Amino acid sequence: MTGEINDRDHPDTDEVIAVFLDGEQLIAPVARAHIRDGRSQISGGFNRESARRLAVQLKSGSLPVPLSLIQESGVDSILGKESLERSLQAGLVGLGLVLVFVIAYYRAAGVVAAVALICYAIVTLAIFKLVPITLTLPHIGGFILSIGLAVDANILIFERIKEEIRIGRSLGSAMEVGFNRAWPAIRDGNVSTLITCVVLLWFGNRLGGGLINGFALTLFVGVLVSMFTAVMVSRNLLQAFQAAGLGRAANLFTPEKIQPRSTGQRPQSAQGGQ
Repeated sequence: MTGEINDRDHPDTDEVIAVFLDGEQLIAPVARAHIRDGRSQISGGFNRESARRLAVQLKSGSLPVPLSLIQESGVDSILGKESLERSLQAGLVGLGLVLVFVIAYYRAAGVVAAVALICYAIVTLAIFKLVPITLTLPHIGGFILSIGLAVDANILIFERIKEEIRIGRSLGSAMEVGFNRAWPAIRDGNVSTLITCVVLLWFGNRLGGGLINGFALTLFVGVLVSMFTAVMVSRNLLQAFQAAGLGRAANLFTPEKIQPRSTGQRPQSAQGGQ
């Protein structure tokens, strides 16, 4: 680097030389003199301790640091690549089959679930990219499992809404009560899964199990995102369907005709049914 600066046409022009360690900037001094023989001098408001610490940081890349082996595993490069590609294909096929099922069985509500599931996949993969999380086989396994949990929440909501329609509620009232009554089951099931993920992460850290940690981490993130998309995204989309008048109650949720049951009582209001 100093050789490149030395060879420039105007070596005496002020040049900022930023120094980074592990992706963090340590210092960004300005070279105000011609750098010769790869040596330069930094001046500034340093005391003895800060100058010593900076010198140690600058030299740390050349210091012999002892390494301790935590975990070792060997996978053939061809086998690892093939397994990763097949896992990704399995995840895409599974996602496609789930979308086909919910659309075929729940019709317009299935389209809502499909959109919510696609939003879930986009948000989850975006989080993996930002963290960042390298997708290995355990990570993909946790992600695929979380897809099933995301769909399960939508199914619980839709079945609860169908039950409310059967007892004679209007579509709007059934949606409000159905979401409110399905939420405790969704919450409890997902919290149980999150607790399991925390236990797996704890054991993985104690035992040095990187594979366990990868599976638990992606499943944990996926469950959190699925709780948001299943309730918030699905709810808003269903309300938009209802407001637009895109389907009757029976056609919105199932191919079969929903017959209201005769209970001898008038249905309660959305607030009273809670």
